[in-house]
Amino acid sequence: MNSHFMEFPRAILVGDRIIVNIGEFIAKLCGTRKVLIVSDEFIRSQYGGRVENSLKTCNIKYYWNIIKTADFSNVKETIEEIVKENVDGVIGMGGGTCIDVAKLSSYKSSKPFISLPTNAAHDGIASPFASIKDSGKPYSIVSSSPLGLLADIQIISSAPQKYIRSGCGDLIAKVTAVKDWQLSKEETDEYYGEYAANLALLSAEVILKNSKKIGSNLVTSTRDVVEALISAGVAAGIAGSSRPCSGSEHLFSHALDILAPGKGLHGEKCGIGTILMAKLHNLDWEEIKSALENIGAPTYLPSLGITKEQAVEALLLAPKLRDRFTILNKVKLSEEDAIQLIESTSIA
Repeated sequence: MNSHFMEFPRAILVGDRIIVNIGEFIAKLCGTRKVLIVSDEFIRSQYGGRVENSLKTCNIKYYWNIIKTADFSNVKETIEEIVKENVDGVIGMGGGTCIDVAKLSSYKSSKPFISLPTNAAHDGIASPFASIKDSGKPYSIVSSSPLGLLADIQIISSAPQKYIRSGCGDLIAKVTAVKDWQLSKEETDEYYGEYAANLALLSAEVILKNSKKIGSNLVTSTRDVVEALISAGVAAGIAGSSRPCSGSEHLFSHALDILAPGKGLHGEKCGIGTILMAKLHNLDWEEIKSALENIGAPTYLPSLGITKEQAVEALLLAPKLRDRFTILNKVKLSEEDAIQLIESTSIA
């Protein structure tokens, strides 16, 4: 009988101005007395004082590890710090870079991981997978779900609005990710979990149905987007893989990471990728594009500094990036096909 392991966060705290409760949250959750905080210099300067005071109040000793990129070098350095300071917990504080490095480092060190996101750019805040790059190539690595997640809506909503738009793009991407998963079940008999798939789709539908409302006031919509991102992360935990959350649209985004490094946020590129993959799946790609436009998310790659030629190359490279069956494996686009797809959707 086939089996897979499911893992979810044990506790989630969502609210306004609750970063000052991080010490109490950790103390009650796991009794940790010594933590390593993985963050970047800007986030530390903005919110580090409040975190330190909260930890001190709860008699939790802390150390900082400041990083710049989510690569294996920083993971190795973080693991060394975990061992050196003999901490019994790791906090990932910041965006995806900090959270992914903390998540994988804590997993490899068998230490509890606490997720403390400061923006809502993608669903990695709650998922059991870490996105790490090496030599420009992205890797999605099995780690573990955070033991606990604290989301301060006031802080997340004050981040630049491109981040929450990116998070919406990552959520809308679940539409084609699930279709790819269904397709793989049909074509390769891969395991397909209907509940996990429907949970991921529910997160996408929240954004699609409310795109005008979200776009009209991103700040007041932050909590809904954050909760949808958390739910998507839980869907991945139920599936035991990133399948319900990541498909051909994510491979397209990862290909652009290689071909046009540093151009656009992950969720922004996933959103545009979803337009393309929806058309290949014969879905209503125009509805998806319209929803992204309502939110203010990019639907035109050159606005991110990505050329039409790079987009064509990304479509051809995407199915080669990992052993995962998607619509790109089924249709086998030629260069001419890729150009026609891009022109027909006007994304470049």
